[in-house]
Amino acid sequence: MNIGIVGAGAIAHFLLKEINQKEHNDLRVKSVFVKDKRKYETVASQFEVELFTDLNDFLSSDINVVVEAADINAVKDLVPDIITQKDVVVISVGAFADMELVTKISHLAHKYKNDIHLPSGAIGGLDVLQNAHALGKVTNVSLTTRKPASSLITEEIEEAQVVFEGKAAEAIERFPKNMNVSIVLALAGIGMENTKVTLIADPHIEKNIHHVEITGEFGEATFTIKNNPLPENPKTSYLAAMSILGTLKRMNGKIRIGG
Repeated sequence: MNIGIVGAGAIAHFLLKEINQKEHNDLRVKSVFVKDKRKYETVASQFEVELFTDLNDFLSSDINVVVEAADINAVKDLVPDIITQKDVVVISVGAFADMELVTKISHLAHKYKNDIHLPSGAIGGLDVLQNAHALGKVTNVSLTTRKPASSLITEEIEEAQVVFEGKAAEAIERFPKNMNVSIVLALAGIGMENTKVTLIADPHIEKNIHHVEITGEFGEATFTIKNNPLPENPKTSYLAAMSILGTLKRMNGKIRIGG
């Protein structure tokens, strides 16, 4: 499966290194869409990819699927056009806090018979939530996220401090770079308005910690994930990057577990 990537930041570099410099079952990044070719000439030579600044030329290149690895604006500005021609893996899921955008992209996906894939990102257990929610029998979903204090607030604190408590939609609005997990969780389950989020700034930790609780007719489920940072970019979760690669491998596989 040939892959095109929008963006050339930390996530894109992770995918280029893992896919083009290692063996990954017939996966290959062929094209990268950027704003400035000259800035990323070394990317083209190092990973043997072609750079594009024109979206139509990029989509016409030898690719089967596009990975958005840029930012929320790229989802809003580019994904509606991309989905008319290719399947899309969306990384900047914070854009989907805008339900009008979700409706628009979903309509286009149905119309042009292409798929949108949202990796699980920095958490796990989404299959449990989706299965339990299949009959609408989930009554409570809550996410408590602890992050190093310096990544959330500027002032120094000595004890852990709750910086947000409320709905998933409000969380991503107030902390757009920190709460992608809440959006994926909400979309997989009972929605933005019903998914509860607590965000804690903790001066005593160095890793992001996500604790999820799900209650419903099926029973109860809880799970906690402590994420190491991506070596190339400490602000990015290593597991989030891995989940993108995992999504691509499942898309290309013939035996799919749980999805």
